[in-house]
Amino acid sequence: MTSDIPLTLLITRRIDPTRHAEFHQWIRHGEALASQAPGYLGSGLLSPPPGDDCWQILFRFASQSSLDAWAASAARRHWLQEGAGLIRHSQVHCARGLDSWFGLQPPPRWKQAVMIWLAFFPVSLSFNLLLGEQLAALPLVLRVLCSTLLLTPAMVFCFIPLCSRLLRNWLQGKSQRAPALAGEH
Repeated sequence: MTSDIPLTLLITRRIDPTRHAEFHQWIRHGEALASQAPGYLGSGLLSPPPGDDCWQILFRFASQSSLDAWAASAARRHWLQEGAGLIRHSQVHCARGLDSWFGLQPPPRWKQAVMIWLAFFPVSLSFNLLLGEQLAALPLVLRVLCSTLLLTPAMVFCFIPLCSRLLRNWLQGKSQRAPALAGEH
């Protein structure tokens, strides 16, 4: 890839819930520092849903070289050190252009199918063991309607994301994992 393609850093940080005000001040300071770096295009902070402590921070740079220069800067290293006590966990992903916004290359379809089946089979079996007899008297269309209305949200919001996290290394393979950014942990 050419070095003049804009890059977006998506940084996920788990924050001590008692220190959100300090975290916001720290992030704003980091955005101000980044805004002084050549090639800086913008940044933003996405709040977590209620009850979660996982914040999403976005930094956008004009090129790999401008991102690398900011990542290696003494100002950024000092900023990261200042915020170290606020952060429980941090994960960084870098996307080039718009095509790979949130991701690495998707895993092969067969791996996706295996992962979904591994999530779906035990959930479907449990559903049928728990509610199968109660739904047996219903016509087929209503049984399928009930099961899909209950299972689809459970699969989409709980079991497939859980299975994706558990199988992440297998799904992505070594060559697709995002490289670490200097100073991030």
